[in-house]
Amino acid sequence: MPTPTRSESPTRSVLVGFGLSVFAFVVVNALVAPLAFLEPALGDPNQQADRGPTIVMLLLNFGGFFLAGGIYLAVTGRGWSFVDLRIPTVRDWGWAIAATLGSILFIIVFGFLIQFLELPQAPNEVVNIIGDDQVLLLAMFAIVVFANAPAEEFFFRNIVQKRLYESFSRNGAVLAASAIFALVHIPSYLIGGPLYGTLVSLFAVFCGSLIFGYAYARTDNILVPTAAHAGFNLFQFGLLYLQLEYADSGELPSLLLEAAVAFVVL
Repeated sequence: MPTPTRSESPTRSVLVGFGLSVFAFVVVNALVAPLAFLEPALGDPNQQADRGPTIVMLLLNFGGFFLAGGIYLAVTGRGWSFVDLRIPTVRDWGWAIAATLGSILFIIVFGFLIQFLELPQAPNEVVNIIGDDQVLLLAMFAIVVFANAPAEEFFFRNIVQKRLYESFSRNGAVLAASAIFALVHIPSYLIGGPLYGTLVSLFAVFCGSLIFGYAYARTDNILVPTAAHAGFNLFQFGLLYLQLEYADSGELPSLLLEAAVAFVVL
């Protein structure tokens, strides 16, 4: 896996990566704004919007990352050949499984640590949107596999992280891209709790991004972190579903429920 010649300063490269991420969120908001105008409840955290518009909003949200990445590839002349997409090898699947299990193990340990230390936390905006709607939660299983994980990994790994290879080592690019990934998620967590809780949640986002970014750096195949990201989110939403279904029945171990509540969706 050859590393591109480093032709610009790390500071400029990070600024470009952060600027690309901001641009992606501008594109996302441009796509979602008309829908929010038609369905005002989507823009009000105190209201529960209808299920249909909510699903469309989530799909537009993640679709914005694909659009932003495509615009970048077209404007810079890199083209779609810049995308590291191929049929996974046995080695690729090994990395995908390792990244999935590693991220799940991390969030389990992190969740119990939060409970043990009684640290505050801020739920992701998506968790607030889902609320107690179990049907919408089940729809999220398909959304994370076919929209969320592919969109975020394509943009933050294959666009931002790969762009950082021009100024950083592979490991350095993983660190820088993960920091950018965490920073741009601030709006998704800030509305959910105190600032300290937001910082705790963003630390989990940063660590999860490190795992997915390293798997991509080792394989140069965007399907690897995408599969790991999807598997990780499916695990989280599965626990959230169990929590909604059985939280009041006493059928699940209390420690499992406490850990599920502490989980942070990436």
